[in-house]
Amino acid sequence: MNPLLDNTTLFSLMRTLQNARKIVIMGHRGPDGDALGAALGWAEYLQGLGKSAIVVMPNPFPDFLRWLPNSEKVVFYDHKRDVARHLIEGTDLICMLDFNSLHRLQEMGDVVANSKAERLMIDHHLSPDTTCAQTIISHPEMSSTSELVFRLIYQLGGYETMTTQGASALYCGMMTDTGGFTYNSNNREIYFIISELLSKGIDKDDIYRKVYNTYSESRLRLMGYVLSNMTVYPDCNSALITLTKAEQSKFNYIKGDSEGFVNIPLSIKNVCFSCFLREDTEKPMIKISLRSVGTFPCN
Repeated sequence: MNPLLDNTTLFSLMRTLQNARKIVIMGHRGPDGDALGAALGWAEYLQGLGKSAIVVMPNPFPDFLRWLPNSEKVVFYDHKRDVARHLIEGTDLICMLDFNSLHRLQEMGDVVANSKAERLMIDHHLSPDTTCAQTIISHPEMSSTSELVFRLIYQLGGYETMTTQGASALYCGMMTDTGGFTYNSNNREIYFIISELLSKGIDKDDIYRKVYNTYSESRLRLMGYVLSNMTVYPDCNSALITLTKAEQSKFNYIKGDSEGFVNIPLSIKNVCFSCFLREDTEKPMIKISLRSVGTFPCN
């Protein structure tokens, strides 16, 4: 596997980690499998170095990720603001995973901005805000931030001590951010990484079942309802699906129930672009999800 960092950047990262005793790791608001998997995998590595590493998220992750080892230890800013603020203000290093700008944290972003701690960004999204962290490890060509974290741990010499729990978290992140390795996953080194994670004793089939086959009956009926109201634009090779707050209430919606919906229209012949508009249940806003296949870029 090709090294991710050059020697100068690698040694700089090693010094940053060595100098930090207390570390807070965080992902974006509305954490998905990649944000949570990367954070938990990175936290385990840092704890193995003797660091105090705590994961703080702006708000809870979907129920289908609650099986992930150590996910019960995650602190949610929305639920425990004083605790989260105390952790962020008292830490030596803030690790920002799977987001490229502080605005992705919403209210928690102000707390991070005011913290005196050094900040490290590890992310795979385009156009990172270079002003929000002293150290930025940005690789948009990577399938996921979890893949990026694995590569960092590997290059830092932490693979040998990686546990099954840490490997499961990173695999979950890679799997969910590629739709079960059905898109953005043509790099052959991804499958070398999967092989290395399997060597740590993960059960990839069980992980798939826990993520994709443990939904409620209401979620399945919601999916059918959304798809029955889908609009397809053949001339534009595109499809649109929507979900209002009232419709979510009708189907007893819980966080994560619409995960993956945006990918479904891409199974239609000749559709290469899908858009999903969902009215947020917590804030007065419309959440937009975009997906594409082939050579058509969402951005």
